[in-house]
Amino acid sequence: MGFASPREGSRALDLSAHECSEWPVTGVAESYPAGHVVPSHHHGRAHLLYATEGVMRVQASSGQWLVPPTAAVWLRPNVEHRLVMHTPVRVYGIFVGADAAAGLSLMDGVLHVSALLKTLIAELAQPIAGRCDSRREALLSALFLEELGGQRPLPFHLPWPVDGTVQQVCEALVNDPAHGFSADDWAASLAMSAKTFHRHFRKGTGMTFGRWRQQLRLMSSITTLLGGAPITQVALDSGYESHSAYAAAFKKHFGTPPSRFLSTAYRA
Repeated sequence: MGFASPREGSRALDLSAHECSEWPVTGVAESYPAGHVVPSHHHGRAHLLYATEGVMRVQASSGQWLVPPTAAVWLRPNVEHRLVMHTPVRVYGIFVGADAAAGLSLMDGVLHVSALLKTLIAELAQPIAGRCDSRREALLSALFLEELGGQRPLPFHLPWPVDGTVQQVCEALVNDPAHGFSADDWAASLAMSAKTFHRHFRKGTGMTFGRWRQQLRLMSSITTLLGGAPITQVALDSGYESHSAYAAAFKKHFGTPPSRFLSTAYRA
């Protein structure tokens, strides 16, 4: 099954050429507006989703992830998944044959994308019809698989609730990570007690409201950070009271301070 294209009136793209390709690695690229949803689908091949710009949420049967432009999501063959675009997004979908994917010790989840891997993704997403140099294709595919296998997993997992009430809160926070409502404020707005709200939120996400919101803020801040905004401004826009509070939380979650993350992202 193909994924829905806004240029085709949200009809599924025809990906049969990729599913049946003689090449072990092929790819496509598509742009989506903010708010666009690609319905649940799956592919017979393993699948790498990489957005060069914007933030998307990948909801799969094996997990859910909020993905910034520095990272990609890897899904094994036949894993059901759905895409939600929180901003305008340019997405590359790279398909890897089951035999080639079997040689990679990768589980479903978010991976770092190096500068070399970015270049290979863009090259492999060229139309299949224009790819006729078998030696070059074999080399590109081999180098892509080698580089992909060396990418490190990233802690970008964000549990997403099924419960509609908790979903409303999560959607509001994704759209405005710095939203000032406390758990008590959200409870009041939903006409429930704070205790009931906390119980619903933990049941829906497996996390406390405070921890979930902090994780969302940190993950969402990466787009602004990479956009060149001063770290202090990123901190304030993300709902933190100071540069130091944001930097400490960022380092605790990602294992590196935002300044070093930036230098690594531009060097990678």
